[in-house]
Amino acid sequence: MATPAEVFPPQLGTDVDESVQPISARPSVDADGVWAQQRWISRTLYWGIHAACVLVFVVGVSTGDLVLLAATFWARLFGITGGYHRYFSHKTYKTSRVFQFVLAWLGASSVQKGPLWWAANHRLHHRKSDQPGDPHSPNDGFWYSHTGWIFDGRWDVTRVDLIEDFNQYPELRWLNRWHIVPPVVLALLCLWIGGWSGGVWGFLVSTTLLWHSTYTINSLAHRMGRRRYPTHDDSRNSLLLALLTWGEGWHNNHHFFQGSTRQGFFWWEIDITYYVLRSLQAVGLVWDMREPPQALINDPKRRIQAAS
Repeated sequence: MATPAEVFPPQLGTDVDESVQPISARPSVDADGVWAQQRWISRTLYWGIHAACVLVFVVGVSTGDLVLLAATFWARLFGITGGYHRYFSHKTYKTSRVFQFVLAWLGASSVQKGPLWWAANHRLHHRKSDQPGDPHSPNDGFWYSHTGWIFDGRWDVTRVDLIEDFNQYPELRWLNRWHIVPPVVLALLCLWIGGWSGGVWGFLVSTTLLWHSTYTINSLAHRMGRRRYPTHDDSRNSLLLALLTWGEGWHNNHHFFQGSTRQGFFWWEIDITYYVLRSLQAVGLVWDMREPPQALINDPKRRIQAAS
């Protein structure tokens, strides 16, 4: 029977020797442009968007506002789960160069920086999961893994050496540098559609909710839930987190088989991102979606039962 390493090769970018040059010693690179030097801008925007959510008490709310909130939240959630994560970080399926850019734009509109930065850090997370060098392990505390790591200068620069496969595309390099453009376009679109209330609900509130929903995978998915597979980290499966993040909560499954498009391995494990990708495959936008081998999934010798 094949081992996980035989079924899925080592994660892309994991053959880099960290001892050659410590992360903290690496200089800023052009991949990040001016943003690598202007941390105060990122902090001001991040906390400013949080604070601006109180404007809901000024503008009120309408049915249209809630529809816009749901649309911008779910569309961008897929940009993170189906785009930044399952495509750019793990290459679990294939798509065209045009739709690749659409996924990158959608992910960038979530205000979680560019696709190269995001995917490179995520690949590093899998290589160092819950060990020293993991960008956002809950072993460093809930606050750090949920939000604090974003402001840690060690992770500011895009690790181009870990994302060379996608760094070859000039449009992705441009978007990684100017990741602020998609959020600005979205904010203006929300204002155009719904006025001031549309901007508040469709962009400010939606963005804040999206941030903390996706961040739960860093902070809670290694603490809350059950472990089915004996991975070398504390990743866990949680139905609640899976519902909140469209399937990302089946985190122990994912850490056991990083190369699988489907993270809910069994029929009862709801994985909405996977269902959306299957729909996109049906119309020819994506293809070659990777599945975990059933023999390995069901092998009782590879399974554990550990309560949270």
